[in-house]
Amino acid sequence: MKPLRLIITVLCLAIVSNAIVAAKQAKKKPSAKPQVEYLPSAETKSQNLPFSDAVRVGNMLYLAGKIGNMPGTLDLAQGGIEPETKQALENIGRVLTANRSSFNNVVKCTVMMADMKEWPDMNKVYVTFFPKDHLPARSAFGTTGLARNARVEIECIAVVN
Repeated sequence: MKPLRLIITVLCLAIVSNAIVAAKQAKKKPSAKPQVEYLPSAETKSQNLPFSDAVRVGNMLYLAGKIGNMPGTLDLAQGGIEPETKQALENIGRVLTANRSSFNNVVKCTVMMADMKEWPDMNKVYVTFFPKDHLPARSAFGTTGLARNARVEIECIAVVN
């Protein structure tokens, strides 16, 4: 009888051990892959542009760089760096609003300029779009050229409401 008891005991231990391992594995939650959502606007689609206006990952919104083109066209706002900066930021504002965010929720901007000597004039307009106590982190640098011969291009990262 002793060998039979030993076999039954070993089988019982194996079953209990497997049950414990299975229970532990059931408690582990698989890591959720962040959902990525590509968000081209109707305007971007109609102009056959090769990018999305924004990409949402979780509660973060990554905006494509915007130049100061007039809505519905590829024509730049006339008058130089200040009108182009204003229009670029208005274009950004439309993308933010369409995707449940706002300038209050922008956490980072990158400003690319055709001529860094125009930085003070760009900055004069830029700061009017953000609350004084919510100025996002920012980088600015000069380039050798921007799309459509723009004077400025601005991209942002924001939190979605």
